[in-house]
Amino acid sequence: MKSVWNGSIAFGLVSIPVQLFSVAQEHILGFKMLCGTCNRPIRMKRWCDHCKKEVAWDNVAKGLELSKGEYFVLTQDVVKSIKPVKTTSIRIVEFIDAELVDPVYFNTHYYAAPVKLDRAYTLFQHALGSMGKVAIGDFVMRDREQVCMIQSYRSGLLMTTLYYNYEVRPVENIAILQEEQPTISANELKLAKQLIDQLTKKKFDITNFKDTFAEELKKLVKQKKEGKVVKLKEEIKVKKGKRGKAGAPSLMEALEESLKGKKGARR
Repeated sequence: MKSVWNGSIAFGLVSIPVQLFSVAQEHILGFKMLCGTCNRPIRMKRWCDHCKKEVAWDNVAKGLELSKGEYFVLTQDVVKSIKPVKTTSIRIVEFIDAELVDPVYFNTHYYAAPVKLDRAYTLFQHALGSMGKVAIGDFVMRDREQVCMIQSYRSGLLMTTLYYNYEVRPVENIAILQEEQPTISANELKLAKQLIDQLTKKKFDITNFKDTFAEELKKLVKQKKEGKVVKLKEEIKVKKGKRGKAGAPSLMEALEESLKGKKGARR
């Protein structure tokens, strides 16, 4: 793998050289936008409605809207004057218990590997793991000041960049969740717990889950390349469960039927 950042972790007076590697590699199918008439790629134009012409990249400026139709143009000199100074080290600010970081703040994961295996890296990784602590630090990457969390992960370190507080939308902003909650009966809660127990696994295996849409699409592309006739699958009709008086099963009925289905499947 190719590293995306090289620097060091500043831990007190100890400097630990590290290199960051992206954890995720998304396999997104690259759809191209085509003309519906001739099936040829379409091109997006940088069009100026005022000048009535296409604008070249060299003539594109950056600006912030102050009011309707009024902009503060950011010149290169202005950008350079306020751009954060590039750093080559992750400054550790504090250590906290791992469970104190709310998962909603997690942004992007990176493996923080040593440039070469040394005692400082191994000591730092073992100390975090044995104490159940994570390190909180800050650094600059890609012209952006980042706050991050570093934790022991298997044989190395995992670094996670975090969203700033103002970047996370509070759940309280969702109006419907602030309404008075419906009353749940003891029997409904009991059945729900039973269903959860039946579906509970001791281990989580992510390989059990597949992106079926992407896999099927790749098969269709392969067939097309080989000159074969592309066969489309028939739509699978989902069987509908029993309906109550109002046409839809009640919560209790749905739970009971779910439990019966799971027990039957096990047998």
